[in-house]
Amino acid sequence: MSYHSHHRLRSLSVRDCLLFANDIIGRRLTPGEISTVLDDLVKKGRGEWEEDEYGGRTRCRILWRTPEEIADDLYDWAEKNGNVGGGVCTVYELHSGEDVVGTALEGADETLLRRAIAILEERGKCRLFQGETSDEDGIKFF
Repeated sequence: MSYHSHHRLRSLSVRDCLLFANDIIGRRLTPGEISTVLDDLVKKGRGEWEEDEYGGRTRCRILWRTPEEIADDLYDWAEKNGNVGGGVCTVYELHSGEDVVGTALEGADETLLRRAIAILEERGKCRLFQGETSDEDGIKFF
């Protein structure tokens, strides 16, 4: 988790994973063993399998921040920046805008960010408005 968070990596490939290999001593986990480790991450809510076109589990999305944690970060950011009750910002601004540089939102995975927005909508703390493109979708915080 720390490695992926530090390097801002969003997924891990079962076949090409260097985290579970030590060339100095000539040992590495097999893809099956790596899958077992990733199954545990999924079970703990810190990973999600990304199935390939054949239904195989070859990649795992690493959730160094869960959608619930991102939702909390997002609303804290909105409060600190005067966005609650204010204007509308775009989804793009929430992961790549100037105002999120140096925050937990900078570079956030858009899929997880949208799930966090949905959580805030369920809590009655924001509303998502459809733009002409997905990057132009707007969010108003309450």
